[in-house]
Amino acid sequence: MKLLSVDTSSEVCSVALLEDNKLIKELNKMNFKTHSENLMPLIDCIFNKTGLSLSDIDAIACGIGPGSFTGIRIGIATCKAMAEVKHLPLIGVTSLETLAYLEAATENVIISIIDAKNNQVYAGVFDANHIQLLDYMADDINNILPYLTSYNSAILIGNGAILHKEKIQSCLNNVIFSKNSTQSSFALGKCAYQKWLRKEILTPDTLLPLYLRKSQAERMKHSNELPN
Repeated sequence: MKLLSVDTSSEVCSVALLEDNKLIKELNKMNFKTHSENLMPLIDCIFNKTGLSLSDIDAIACGIGPGSFTGIRIGIATCKAMAEVKHLPLIGVTSLETLAYLEAATENVIISIIDAKNNQVYAGVFDANHIQLLDYMADDINNILPYLTSYNSAILIGNGAILHKEKIQSCLNNVIFSKNSTQSSFALGKCAYQKWLRKEILTPDTLLPLYLRKSQAERMKHSNELPN
């Protein structure tokens, strides 16, 4: 099957075409402030470079977050529109799953950690075959670390892992920090292909964002509404 994979959850606008779980082509553009301007030209470009079109695609994989609220909305809206036009199935993949798939299956647990600013992180724990072991977490890194202390010899991946490296090393033993930390539509597509095989298929109505926490605007509104 041919899969179009789209990820706009981070500062990287990324699109890829896959044949099953094998990469045909991946294109990336780094600037989260212009995802709305870059996404469709990237999709057009990847089709032009490969000689394929949306009519050749069997399904669309979309990053659903957590991550950039605006980026996630842009990616989901675009994927929904393409799926509606061509009556294509959709596959939703979280940013934490995508990071885990940057690492090949190993004997180690994989812990994905994404920086959410102000000492906050998103975290996910996966086994060696990329199967989720714990519910996703969104909290202060100091509150999340106690849940990870049993996972010694784990592989840590993501910009949150790098940012809090010293703190993590003080709590977990023999951990490995991955050199990969950038969201990739190819990794997202590999995860989506496994979901396709498990028939975890969505429609434009059921493809929803995974935010895990409120946006900055919502948090500011809530704080302004609190009594003095």
